Amino acid sequence: MSVPQTLDDLGEIAGQIALVRVDFNVPIGEDGAVGDDTRLRASLPTVMALRRRGAVILLLSHLGRPKGKPNAAFSLAPVAKTYSSLLGDEVHFLEDWTGAGAQRAVSELEAGDVALLENTRFYAGEESNDPELASAMADLADFYVNDAFSASHRAHASTVGVARLLPSYMGRALEDEIGALQSATGLGRRPSTAIIGGAKISSKLNVLEQLSTKVDNLIIGGAMANTFLAALNKPIGRSLAERNLEDAALRILKSASQGKCQIHLPQDVMVGRELTPHPLSLRTALVEDVAADEMILDLGPLTVAKTLDVLRSSQLLIWNGPLGAFETPPFETSTFAIAQAAAELTRKGSLTSLAGGGDTVAALNNSGLTADLTHVSTGGGAFLEWVAGIALPGLQVLT
Repeated sequence: MSVPQTLDDLGEIAGQIALVRVDFNVPIGEDGAVGDDTRLRASLPTVMALRRRGAVILLLSHLGRPKGKPNAAFSLAPVAKTYSSLLGDEVHFLEDWTGAGAQRAVSELEAGDVALLENTRFYAGEESNDPELASAMADLADFYVNDAFSASHRAHASTVGVARLLPSYMGRALEDEIGALQSATGLGRRPSTAIIGGAKISSKLNVLEQLSTKVDNLIIGGAMANTFLAALNKPIGRSLAERNLEDAALRILKSASQGKCQIHLPQDVMVGRELTPHPLSLRTALVEDVAADEMILDLGPLTVAKTLDVLRSSQLLIWNGPLGAFETPPFETSTFAIAQAAAELTRKGSLTSLAGGGDTVAALNNSGLTADLTHVSTGGGAFLEWVAGIALPGLQVLT
């Protein structure tokens, strides 16, 4: 397979229009403030490189799930303001970027100008990779840059369709991301351990099946673990679970048992009758002893201790998803304990640690340990699929 071109392969681009796919899918508060600007800052090297060479930069991104139609709650307008502050210059905002009006607005931009286009998912054709929408995107620019690793596992109009219509390149963030992941995973470090948390098996089913054939240990936490426990007829009370995927959970357990992968499920858990800070009903229970009116909200100390033992014997860690309801204290306990251990082992040089996903990055940022891991990816689903060996459409099209 040929190697994707990078910004270093661009010729003279002064006055040309660059369409840059970024991932500005960031948390926005009710006051319009961006809650975590990690992904915004990650795009700055590409934008600054293109500005220095005199290009006009149009930024494309999605935000949330507006279901193919405009929804003010998912507008990127607040992000444009925050990005202006990070860039130290005005970022224009184009609310409607299809048709003659968009062409006129773009033609008025000057070399070095930066404009953020409204949410790509306000258009029904984005997620279906509609050729007409991809063509409308391509009509705005002279070349395309993918700088959104975290969106590259989706075959959408802004990641695949438009890349087929314009000369296409990798941006700095995407280039750095792939380089870091290749470097960290390319030496065959064993034993290898994957920690997968979060809420849903449905969003990670294919990845779980692939990882169970590739790693030595698969540690499952978060609400996802509840589905596995329910499939094994363990009581989970009122805990969040995907009951319709219990058969899939059993299939993954069977597949792992036939290979060399050991799946680790919670043995004890922190439970409460309500998800509130420090609930009065908080207690630690073995998974066999969860009451019908309780919810599993974090891993228990015995499970955390066993998880740390697995980490100490591992050389590679792949981590995606928090292990409890980390936004609500004290249910961040297991996530922070494992982050601390991963950071210490990485600093000692005995562990190569890779983490990714929005909630994982937020938890690591809250713990102050992000810089201590080998690599923290801006991607969630894309990160997991890449390390599981699943081809990413947004990268394939660049070759």
